[in-house]
Amino acid sequence: MNTTTSAASTAQSSSKFSYKDFTWCLSLFGTAVGAGVLFLPIKAGAGGFWPLVILALIAAPMTWFAHKSLARFVLSAKNPEADITDTVEEHFGKTGANLITFAYFFAIYPIVLIYGVGITNTVDSFLVNQMGMESIPRWLLSGALIAAMTAGVVFGKELMLKATSAMVYPLVFI
Repeated sequence: MNTTTSAASTAQSSSKFSYKDFTWCLSLFGTAVGAGVLFLPIKAGAGGFWPLVILALIAAPMTWFAHKSLARFVLSAKNPEADITDTVEEHFGKTGANLITFAYFFAIYPIVLIYGVGITNTVDSFLVNQMGMESIPRWLLSGALIAAMTAGVVFGKELMLKATSAMVYPLVFI
């Protein structure tokens, strides 16, 4: 009887929505809005409002189910601190983990390159058009921006959470 009570209280406390969950939600919202603003072509609405609505209705379930499945897979690990590579190794063994991690890298790497180019273009445009500054050489600007993004990853998710939650609050209110 005592075991059932403690298991129920553990399940109840682990499902409680915390401030950390809230900041993660805001971070994910911010990345979605940021990607949409950064990569939504200006002429996307040239066909009108309804084609965009239809496209969103088609894309939303595909995106939702793919991300939901990936999140469930990563959360299926026995170790709660495991990342995707640890979870793949647990389910598919060392060889399978190496193959899937290799494929995962080549699926993510082009996206990182596209973001690097997109962020460089956006920051350069902002500095020149809004701030009235001279254009910084592309190699220097892109190097500084990629170094800043890498520093965020190296110094941990807490720094990244703080930075993205600070940036996303204005987007939420807009």
